[in-house]
Amino acid sequence: MTNASTFRQHMLAGDKLVGTFLKTPTSHATEILGNIGYDFVVIDQEHGPFDRTTSDIALLAARAHDIPALVRVPGPDSILSVLDCGATGVLVPHVKTAAAAREIAALFRYRNGSRGFATSTRAGNYSGVPMWTHIAAADAQMVFVAQIEDPVALDEIDAIAAVEGVDSLFIGRGDLTAAFGDETKDPPAVLRAVELISEAGRKAGKPISVYVGNATEAEWLNSRGATVFVLNSDQGFLRQAATSNLKDVRGKVGGPS
Repeated sequence: MTNASTFRQHMLAGDKLVGTFLKTPTSHATEILGNIGYDFVVIDQEHGPFDRTTSDIALLAARAHDIPALVRVPGPDSILSVLDCGATGVLVPHVKTAAAAREIAALFRYRNGSRGFATSTRAGNYSGVPMWTHIAAADAQMVFVAQIEDPVALDEIDAIAAVEGVDSLFIGRGDLTAAFGDETKDPPAVLRAVELISEAGRKAGKPISVYVGNATEAEWLNSRGATVFVLNSDQGFLRQAATSNLKDVRGKVGGPS
């Protein structure tokens, strides 16, 4: 069994999983992160310059290094494409209602769903697996993470969490902060939203996924029930390491006069 094939069961079991966003459309970051030991990556089509071809390359690298790869899509229309390319699951932004969550969940499943069938894809091992073997495996393994990032979604968060096929709730603190428009540190409305979403996940038995920039944020959100942590991004790691190393070298050798 590969890491990708068991990712969903680890997530649903509440195992603590740490991944990161991929913003740079190459295979290299995926290879490095897989070698380091990250539990998963999230290819960011929504806010990164990934198209179908570059996503396909990153997903190939993930499969080669046996690291589960989710894709944050710009919208539901992209779900079939990334599933066919071999994604372990999909992070879907702006899930605002239970009705929308049900429609999106159907796109992940063949049985009692509406996923378009093909085994000629990477997901179907290029027609190397029988039809019903592929259907059974895909329906059991595909992960749907619903990103909750709009104030209106909080009005029916319990109903969204209860939707069959929603595997995890992702707390979109950035969009919630922007939407509430409170420029103070730790806006009360956002903190309340974190509590509401976390409580809805607990009641529905759905794991909570979060973005964190550092260990302090991870510790806090873990205390609120989060178990899946998307730590920073490949771009963030590059910037941090480049800044730190430049500072170190400048401190030893000086800078231009």
